[in-house]
Amino acid sequence: MKLNPFSWRNSLFIKIYLTLLASLAVVAIASAAFVWIGHDEDDRGWRGRRDQFIAAMLPPEASPAELDALLMRLGGALDADLAIYDRRGRLVASAGDPFPDRIREWRGHRHHEDDADEDDHGMTMRLSDGRIVAARMESPLGPGNRNPLAYLVMIAGVIGLAAYPVVRHLTRRLEALRKGVDAWGEGALVTRVPARGSDEVAAVAQSFNRAADHIERMITAHRALLANASHELRSPLARLRMAIDLYEQSHDEARKAEIVRNLGELDDLVEEILLASRLDHADRLDHVEPVDLLALASEEGARNGIEVSGTPAIVDGDPRLLMRLVRNLMQNALRHGAPPVTAELARAGGKILFSVRDHGEGIPEGEGRRVFEPFYRPSGRGETAGGWGLGLSLVRQIAGHHGGTVRHERPADGGARFVVEFPDRGGPEN
Repeated sequence: MKLNPFSWRNSLFIKIYLTLLASLAVVAIASAAFVWIGHDEDDRGWRGRRDQFIAAMLPPEASPAELDALLMRLGGALDADLAIYDRRGRLVASAGDPFPDRIREWRGHRHHEDDADEDDHGMTMRLSDGRIVAARMESPLGPGNRNPLAYLVMIAGVIGLAAYPVVRHLTRRLEALRKGVDAWGEGALVTRVPARGSDEVAAVAQSFNRAADHIERMITAHRALLANASHELRSPLARLRMAIDLYEQSHDEARKAEIVRNLGELDDLVEEILLASRLDHADRLDHVEPVDLLALASEEGARNGIEVSGTPAIVDGDPRLLMRLVRNLMQNALRHGAPPVTAELARAGGKILFSVRDHGEGIPEGEGRRVFEPFYRPSGRGETAGGWGLGLSLVRQIAGHHGGTVRHERPADGGARFVVEFPDRGGPEN
């Protein structure tokens, strides 16, 4: 079933980008509030000092002539028009150009296009004795009235524009990862996602690719196992059907033995398939104990008529699986090799080496690795001769679960030798 694409409301890019812009807006508004409060406090403090200074410069007992002289000096220093009014609004003294009649409407630092030139700033203040001082100048006296919010909005806008490509790049990589996972989930097992970079997104992509490789190999192996198992089951089933038909016609003991043998072959094959599947999905052994590998091999060798020699050695593992490993190697040598068949246990270089040797035709050159594949059939071997089944494949799986490896060797005098290496962890015999 095809997945519906995400809507813009569910887009990770939109969510991240809007979260970033909202965070910038909150920071801008909070910063503007703090700046505004601080600016207002500074302005009030400056106004208080200004009023005290002007009140000291213009004492109430000074005559109009003295006030005119003082205003002339202040106006020249500040390049401003100045005027003093009494409580009733009558002009007491002035310097510079006259003021408009609406002087009483001025408050603080304000620009009045109706009453002054475009670049003039007018203000009034009331002294403690009731007099009103008016001033008009080209530049404001005291801190300006710039709005800090505008600067913060501009900074937030620049950051928002700069963050867009960064957020888009990140979410585009996540989008590609999602599409790859969707395609893989729909059955395209060969799908892999780009894993460029060294951040968390690249790490997730690499983990997905590793998991996809592993699962693809497992599914491919299981498909091959199922196909080969189906093929291998046909031969004993056909022989069993024929033996039953013949036995119905003639109750011959040989026919009965053939039926029993074919049933045993089917039972062994099904058991090996189940064991291979269980080992594929097992991360660790269910049961581990010290196992005397020489004693185990000697017991199995006596059952199969194979001479076993070597040095005692202890292997930590599952006795049943180790018995299966030894049995498969010995039966493989008896079935596909030629006598004499021998087994040997040795220790060298921190390893425990268990080997089984036969003197048959051996395995063709270049196929020593493939022999451990499930149901491997050597080149030139006919259908009637059969293949290797799961025997050696199980040997490799069991060895791997015990921390070991298995390899094929070609002795100089012919035949085949299979060597299993286990880690030598020491023991009473070492």
